[in-house]
Amino acid sequence: MEKARTGLEGLTTMPFYDLRCPKCGKEYNISATIAEKAEKRIPCPDCGSLELVTVFKGSPAYIKSREGGACPNQHICGSGCCHGGRG
Repeated sequence: MEKARTGLEGLTTMPFYDLRCPKCGKEYNISATIAEKAEKRIPCPDCGSLELVTVFKGSPAYIKSREGGACPNQHICGSGCCHGGRG
């Protein structure tokens, strides 16, 4: 049985990391292998320091109302509210 072709054969992808250099204070979004990051082999593009640290960025969070009150975004959601309120 022959494998289906996807057009992506031979391509490798690397994760992107949000990193900050404590030496010069600049932040970067850099593509690197997991090994390069773990072994501190990613140089700062500006000063060359190998001491880059990971910058953790928050993501939006939604809190569902336990009381089941009206959605504060009802004007956007309409009757099919997805934010935990009565819709």
